Amino acid sequence: MPKTDSPAEGLVTAVFGRHYAVCPDKPPAAAPVLCVPRGKRAEFACGDRVRFTRTAKNEGVIETALPRENLFWRSDAFRAKRLAANLDQVLIVVACEPAFSAELVSRALAAAEGEGIRGIIALNKCDLHERLPAARATLTPFSDAGYTVIELSALRDAHALLPTLIGQRTLLTGQSGMGKSTLVNALFPHAQAATREISAALDSGKHTTTATHLYAFDAGGWLIDSPGLQTFGLKHLDDAALLAAFPELRPHLGGCRFRDCRHESEPGCALRAAVEAGQICALRWQHCQRIRAENARFQTLSRGW
Repeated sequence: MPKTDSPAEGLVTAVFGRHYAVCPDKPPAAAPVLCVPRGKRAEFACGDRVRFTRTAKNEGVIETALPRENLFWRSDAFRAKRLAANLDQVLIVVACEPAFSAELVSRALAAAEGEGIRGIIALNKCDLHERLPAARATLTPFSDAGYTVIELSALRDAHALLPTLIGQRTLLTGQSGMGKSTLVNALFPHAQAATREISAALDSGKHTTTATHLYAFDAGGWLIDSPGLQTFGLKHLDDAALLAAFPELRPHLGGCRFRDCRHESEPGCALRAAVEAGQICALRWQHCQRIRAENARFQTLSRGW
């Protein structure tokens, strides 16, 4: 094979720091091509379609990303983390045990809404029957807001998720300890072997804890597994976009007495009136307000004062 080849197109199927596994659209496609970005900027995500140039049999350089349909990402005052691109849906995994953060669920759902991506919640470990009522109660504000909540036990019936996943491009996300790895391994028995294979090709195992992987279903569609979440900033959503990212707020937007209402203490605020009337869940409103305040701090920090 010559030192370089003509540009080809492919799908990013794994991300390890600044290394990307790209599955070519055309043969030879027996193994992923391990690529690095051209230049210093690495702005690609799992699920991206890219144009790349081979530099060896299974090595290459990513030249550019093809146009995206959407991007699921998080951001704070100084950094942005691209988690996955070109998605149909985000499946947020929570569990009956350990306890999960309802606010983190709100944040992930808002990130999905901001990009026009469908948000779904999977409640795992439902075989822990004594913990199930409390977990259901924590998720009630989300089901009331119109989100689908699927109950399952990854150890027993992970395949109950298949009707939701087949034919869809899905990101699997959530806090650590929720059973995501168990779920992925149940759906894709070869998942661990695939991870080890790519890590061996990189001659490093340290990337596996922060890697993002795409696994394809034989019947169509694919699932991206991402590292466990601890924080989820939404600085990239301005105030109007953030409010619109909470579906239960949308019917009330534009109904305030004053056009420049900050929804804090102004008279005639339609959003606060809806919260007081029970039309908007008070907890979800608190989540939204905390994110708004955090974004204001991020803006100040990013300006340096």
